[in-house]
Amino acid sequence: MFRTKRSGLVRRLWRSRAPVEGDGDADTGTRGGGNAGCCLGKPGASKPNPGTEAELKALTYSILKKIKEKQLEVLLQAVESRGGARSPCLLLPGKADARLGQQSLPLPLLLYKVFRWPDLRHSSELKRLSCCESYGKINPELVCCNPHHMSRLCELESPPPPYSRYPTDFLKPPDSPGSVPASTETGGTAYSAPMGFSDSLALQERGEQPHWCVVAYWEEKTRVGRLYSVQEPSLDIFYDLPQGTGFCLGQLASDNKSQLVQMVRAKIGYGIQLSREPDGVWIYNRSCYPIFIKSATLDNPDSRTLLVHKVFPGFSIKAFDFEKAGSLQRPNDHEFSQQPRTGFTVQISFVKGWGQCYTRQFISSCPCWLEVIFNNR
Repeated sequence: MFRTKRSGLVRRLWRSRAPVEGDGDADTGTRGGGNAGCCLGKPGASKPNPGTEAELKALTYSILKKIKEKQLEVLLQAVESRGGARSPCLLLPGKADARLGQQSLPLPLLLYKVFRWPDLRHSSELKRLSCCESYGKINPELVCCNPHHMSRLCELESPPPPYSRYPTDFLKPPDSPGSVPASTETGGTAYSAPMGFSDSLALQERGEQPHWCVVAYWEEKTRVGRLYSVQEPSLDIFYDLPQGTGFCLGQLASDNKSQLVQMVRAKIGYGIQLSREPDGVWIYNRSCYPIFIKSATLDNPDSRTLLVHKVFPGFSIKAFDFEKAGSLQRPNDHEFSQQPRTGFTVQISFVKGWGQCYTRQFISSCPCWLEVIFNNR
């Protein structure tokens, strides 16, 4: 039987649809649940019955067959690479609806459910990535339906569970490797900063292009490589990304022979995307494993302690708020009084968490982690 290229693309897309719970291949890390973090995913979708599956397949086929061939190729590239390859926007009518049983779904939402999140219920659970053409646009006629130009919103528990709350720890003890006294004046207080941070601040003083943050990569207590100064609004931080540009951790020379460090390093994969947006700094977890984040602006300003937040694959969290950070007042917090930059720092650990519910009490015990230091000038 003669088969067109279009029908072949449609079949490949259907085979590449997102697995649902019970398929055996479902990535349980993309959902919340469990008791190990503060980023709540939606309940996992149960495996559909054969009738529902057949109806969904028929509906998906009918929609895909109406899409232009080049657009199908764009969608297939995004889906098969799981967002690893750069794929352009897939602009389709945003107000078109598709009916699945008794439920009417907007076309973009249906494609997100089929190819990314089967348990997705409403568009309010999503955040569009800043790289997308539809980012920031209100009710455009054409909307990007590329499922890998979207992320799930990370919902924080309220109140936070006691097991994830712990006293704010110093980044590292004064005598730890890679820490030297710095003469940076902040309200007349000198504090300990990572080696090279003062040099990074000097770039702006010499009139060079200012950075909005610098990123340091650590393996346990040892910093690996130089500080990465960020001028662009968005930065990919990854170990292995098919078409990646940005901060590639895989290119850094590390002497750490720990099996745990090497195992975690290999799991970083697509890593994270760090982006400065009008309302703050967002972190998108592009990897296949959870990341753990601690930030002063994620918690109650009156709290004496900070939380470590678990962010699942495919989720985004607003990790830093410049306006909120500038108004932080913690007169009783020893770390804030002795190290003023704490309020302008975010710590991110790949795969492994830290805190009271872990054997690792401090982030310096985590195998692979990042420190993001924001420019508050």
